[in-house]
Amino acid sequence: MIVVTIIAILSAIIIPNVLNYPKRARATAARLQIQQFQTPLELYNNEKGHYPATEEGLEALVKEGLIKKIPPDPWGNPYHYRFPGEITPDEYEIWSYGADGKEGGEGFNSDIKSWEQ
Repeated sequence: MIVVTIIAILSAIIIPNVLNYPKRARATAARLQIQQFQTPLELYNNEKGHYPATEEGLEALVKEGLIKKIPPDPWGNPYHYRFPGEITPDEYEIWSYGADGKEGGEGFNSDIKSWEQ
């Protein structure tokens, strides 16, 4: 009986963590992808004297040959880009709407934002 109880307790602790691993991995991948845009954006800024405007978006990096293509976020949705930023006016802002693909959200549905990394 004690063994069954121990197994039940361990299962209650381990199983949720194992099931949430892919969700955490996607959120981590999105953060890393957002960080990877930093180098080509800085190169663009050094060459042009400014970051791409919101209207140009991240596609300006492809146009300038700084990256080959803009990957989708880990959930298959596009990244969002804005310059000047609303939260950080002197900087660009890049974000993903997270697992649900909608603005806002909590937990794994939270937005992943360059200005909160």
